[in-house]
Amino acid sequence: MSARAVFLCLATATLLSGCGVFDSSRWNGNDPDATRRAEDPYHTDPKYMNPDEYNRGMDGKNTSIMSLFSSNNSNSGGSAGGGGPGIGVNSYLWHASLDTVSFMPLASADPFGGVIITDWYSPPGNTGERFKVNIFILGRELRADGVKASVFRQKMGPGGQWTDVATDTNTPTDMENAILARARQMRLSTAEK
Repeated sequence: MSARAVFLCLATATLLSGCGVFDSSRWNGNDPDATRRAEDPYHTDPKYMNPDEYNRGMDGKNTSIMSLFSSNNSNSGGSAGGGGPGIGVNSYLWHASLDTVSFMPLASADPFGGVIITDWYSPPGNTGERFKVNIFILGRELRADGVKASVFRQKMGPGGQWTDVATDTNTPTDMENAILARARQMRLSTAEK
């Protein structure tokens, strides 16, 4: 091993130790975020989206990365469309999408990119057919074109292999309409409070 490689390894270790990567207090049962992650693994609960608690530095200024890209650096409240400060897309559409596919197992959910991907789901009583849904939330405003759904369907063949089958052309549109209806309900219920 050359002296240059040893120097680079030591320099990297020194830089990373200043970042807290080697801080063992998180791994000794002292993780302050463990409860938050256990209660809300997909980071969708509004009580964990307080910008004053998570995006403010010691001097009281906004320290979030998103503040670098905003036109006003306040980032202190949600937009009229319901996109809260801790979520990258419209929060009504996000929560309505999760509610709509809550009967299906989730493969992944990204509240900042607005992507929800379910795992395969077989309806009760019909184990020879399964469905998968991908939902994309396209912005921070509550609009009719703010959500896009893709539905995939497979049937089990005689040899036990799953084969792709075309879905009804109205199914994605029906899912989008169900999400929009739920989002409007949520918005009206919060406006009444």
